Amino acid sequence: MKKLLSITLIMSAFYVSAQTPQMEKLLNLEKDVYVVDRDSAYANPYTGLKKLIYGNKRFYQNNAVNPRQSEAELRNAKSGQTPFATIIGCSDSRVPNEIIFDQGVGDLFITRTAGQVMAEASYGTIEYAQAVLNTKLIVVLGHQSCGAVDAAMKLPENPPGHVVTLINAIKPATLKAKQANLSDEEELDLAVSANVIEQVNLLRNLEPILSRKFESGEIVIVGAVYNIESGKVEFLEETITSLPKFKALAMETENLKK
Repeated sequence: MKKLLSITLIMSAFYVSAQTPQMEKLLNLEKDVYVVDRDSAYANPYTGLKKLIYGNKRFYQNNAVNPRQSEAELRNAKSGQTPFATIIGCSDSRVPNEIIFDQGVGDLFITRTAGQVMAEASYGTIEYAQAVLNTKLIVVLGHQSCGAVDAAMKLPENPPGHVVTLINAIKPATLKAKQANLSDEEELDLAVSANVIEQVNLLRNLEPILSRKFESGEIVIVGAVYNIESGKVEFLEETITSLPKFKALAMETENLKK
């Protein structure tokens, strides 16, 4: 788990158009389905993942239903919350999580920083959602044209104030992207994807709560990239196929072939 992906794997994970046939099969995605029951999504992280995918499909196809956003829903929310997914996203104002996933009040537990960089407070926030709110799905959400990743790519000599902490956190992903010898735009796209994968691996190995629950299959931690131009959220295939549930299925299939 701690070994990071090679450049080849990261590139293959990024250059995916929406959900691949393999992901559609693994997640049992249905072509003409747009809605998933909320209680089922809260109970099962794989169902929750489908709920996010279908909600984003409604959004980019201009069929958003804007659920649970009435004044009554806002008032009723004071009694408590049961979000079915935690989103670790970028602070960029062009990436409003509830809108792009077409979700409503109480559906998503969100923590946002530039470049979705995480530190102790972020870890505690994510663990709170899991341990206290029993939220089983965690999504690291990067996005196209991320300014924080772009700044890390350019490595300015004297970044202002605490911006240097963001750049240092993203730097490993940018160094991987630069090794690919691509155009500037392609390098930035690759660095965005690589940064998400680095962060997914970090959370999957974060002790004491997340790592154990991830390995046992109790929670799901995956990564995705939002395309600002198309409105699509593209889940990174490597973060799906490497989930314990699907790795076990792959091993069973391989054993049957022997």
